[in-house]
Amino acid sequence: MTKARDIMTADVEVIAPEETVQRAARLMAEKDLGAVPVCAGGRLQGMLTDRDITIRVVAAGKDPARTRVADVTEAVEVVTIGADDSLDEALRTMKEHQVRRLPVIDGRELVGVISQGDLAARLPESKAGDLLQTISADA
Repeated sequence: MTKARDIMTADVEVIAPEETVQRAARLMAEKDLGAVPVCAGGRLQGMLTDRDITIRVVAAGKDPARTRVADVTEAVEVVTIGADDSLDEALRTMKEHQVRRLPVIDGRELVGVISQGDLAARLPESKAGDLLQTISADA
């Protein structure tokens, strides 16, 4: 059985919760990322997406240079998967929560991220298409 750890991206860029949203946005732009895990001491605290920055900071009139990452992510529940969980479990979780990226944890430690593309590359075409349709339904 293929596990989450077998297909995840292990070398993941992260941002600390005390960093500014502006710093996070620069990191995301430099690395061409749509989301970045928020970690303190290796422990996952949240996920910050480009949509979070747009809606919760820019559209809300907040100053990205003064707004901390934690201020944007603290009220949002993070959906994760265990490193030893199956690909079917990852698929189910992504569909159920309509997320495109799934942090992979071992305990509370972030060990990687599985993206929609990671799953699509390993799943039968019908399952991959169903995942894309389900995630994009309310986007």
